[in-house]
Amino acid sequence: MARPKQISANPVPGAGTVFALRAVGLVLAARWAFSMSQMGYLSSLQAMTSSPWACINLVFIFLLVALPGAKPRMERPLHPLPQWLRQALRFLALLTFGFAVFSVCGFVWASGWRCFVHALAETNGWLLVGPALYAVVMWICRPRALWRTNIAARRFSIGCYAISLDPVSRTAMVWAESRKLGQYDARELSVKWPEPQSGASSAGMLTPATDPPTHAVRADGEARRGVFARGPKIELQWNSPAAAGHNRTTVFRTPLTTSGERNAAKALDSSLRQI
Repeated sequence: MARPKQISANPVPGAGTVFALRAVGLVLAARWAFSMSQMGYLSSLQAMTSSPWACINLVFIFLLVALPGAKPRMERPLHPLPQWLRQALRFLALLTFGFAVFSVCGFVWASGWRCFVHALAETNGWLLVGPALYAVVMWICRPRALWRTNIAARRFSIGCYAISLDPVSRTAMVWAESRKLGQYDARELSVKWPEPQSGASSAGMLTPATDPPTHAVRADGEARRGVFARGPKIELQWNSPAAAGHNRTTVFRTPLTTSGERNAAKALDSSLRQI
């Protein structure tokens, strides 16, 4: 007897990203079809042929709906899209978002807030929903690592970089988004932490050697400026004595913006020391 096909209750990682992008594309396509039906399809097509922004929007909507090459995969949970498609959608979303915001601001400047509120009510809020959808696409296609940090599986993500360690073969795979930077001997990799500032407190000198150096935070205006400053930058360095010209080569350099990235960097440093 033929076995019934088993359907997993858990979707493949990345399927939600594909669904969200395609849903945004369908909403934009439906809005365009509604606007063309009000203006007349023939006149709309004639106006679109002479408008480069309309052509850009059409290409953008086509890529969102079709998503060529997009496929959710278990080994790439945060990157179901090809790198070229992700960059193209990010660039087109930025262009369309800028043009939409510029058009709305120009309309408010020329006609005033009352006309803008009236037009907003007539379009059912589309003057704000449209730019918001472009911003959502930019946020979904933002630079991200290939996966999230999983210390038990020896997978680390710092910024848009992903590192996978294999303790058996003692190798490390480094990825920048979905682009493979290379495969290295894990024994030749090391994490370089930022140098402590000159005003560091004496308590910071008592920390263990395995912990990264910390920055002292003063109570004056430097503490207020530190709120808006970016985190310290760490480097993953490759020191290969066997490869001429590759001594102390920087694999990547990225700032630590969140506590999760800081913990991932500490765990990566500890794992590289153990290997």
